[in-house]
Amino acid sequence: VCLTCCSRESMVRINQICHKNGIKFFTGDVFGYHGYMFADLGDHEFVEEKPKVSKASSGLEDGPEAKRARLDPAETTMVKK
Repeated sequence: VCLTCCSRESMVRINQICHKNGIKFFTGDVFGYHGYMFADLGDHEFVEEKPKVSKASSGLEDGPEAKRARLDPAETTMVKK
């Protein structure tokens, strides 16, 4: 359900009905330079792209720098949440 130009009371009431029935709800409006947007998606899954963490090398290096995980900005992985 996508709702615009309604009173706050109407938005809350319709959102409660949608939420109770597992229906996704979007509302928003614009007032000149200002506006708002609200989405109630309930439980949903999405995928986020994150930099891949490379494991510390097991070479001869020792100390805090050698044990720290390194981020490789060239490689990414998709994480489902």
